Amino acid sequence: MISITSKSPYAVAALAELGRVAGDDPVPIGELARRRDVPVQFLEQLFAVLRRAGILTSQRGVKGGYRFGRAPAEVSVLEVVELLDGPVGSQAEGVFADAAGAAREVLSHTTIADVIEREAREAGTSMYHI
Repeated sequence: MISITSKSPYAVAALAELGRVAGDDPVPIGELARRRDVPVQFLEQLFAVLRRAGILTSQRGVKGGYRFGRAPAEVSVLEVVELLDGPVGSQAEGVFADAAGAAREVLSHTTIADVIEREAREAGTSMYHI
């Protein structure tokens, strides 16, 4: 079936925040969690999976934190979802298989860089709707 838990949206939001604020220095996970209102321990679990997959790298210590192991434009949302929630639509049949295929199509063609750009665009347009 199509099963996406809260893990994936939280992770994608935190990755978008990381991409938005990241420079050369790693970003502390506590800062990302605070900015996106995600419990730190939960985000640590998600980022551990993403680090093992090579999407993120981490640095320990006072100036520690996370940074991208690959460019945000090279990381699809589908990759993140499947790392955290398993294959999308793996056991779906009939109309649900069609829906899963459509979801896979959208998620595979959307990168973390696209999410960052979309959030920036939406933030910019919301300022004009006062």
